[in-house]
Amino acid sequence: RVTGDHMGMLATVINSLALRTSLNKIGVDAVVLSAIAMPELCESFSQRQATAYMNQGKVVIFAGGTGNPFFTTDSAAALRAAEIGADALFKGTQVDGVYSADPKKDPNATRFERISHGEVINRGLSIMDTAAIALARENNIPIIVYSIHEKGGFGDILRGGGRCTVVADD
Repeated sequence: RVTGDHMGMLATVINSLALRTSLNKIGVDAVVLSAIAMPELCESFSQRQATAYMNQGKVVIFAGGTGNPFFTTDSAAALRAAEIGADALFKGTQVDGVYSADPKKDPNATRFERISHGEVINRGLSIMDTAAIALARENNIPIIVYSIHEKGGFGDILRGGGRCTVVADD
């Protein structure tokens, strides 16, 4: 399991480097901060440096998960969101929100427009691992769940439209 988790962390670094290159090509100043030291490829993560880059208007891409096995990329995303004081955590996934059941298996599954972190945990809805949802809840970070397959969907959500579920405690 540990080796597999390390391979997954390396994959996130590869994807982050590709994303940074793509953003740089269109004129967006982006940096990669990795939980795993790779000084030839990117900087190591520090909350202070991430915040400084964001204050300079740079896009900060977090790579390498938490740097520890047994933690998911969802947990890493929630951790980094808490560390930088993010207003929200966006979870791009295979479906356009949180459903009462897997909509690919249950034709009667209904999508929630809004649901609390606690209700997601209590119902056992598998949008993210429980640790990630709990960390977001503890830090009052809403999670916006949307489909990565809808062209322009992320932009629509950022503009206040689009199909998604907001996971937040009121």
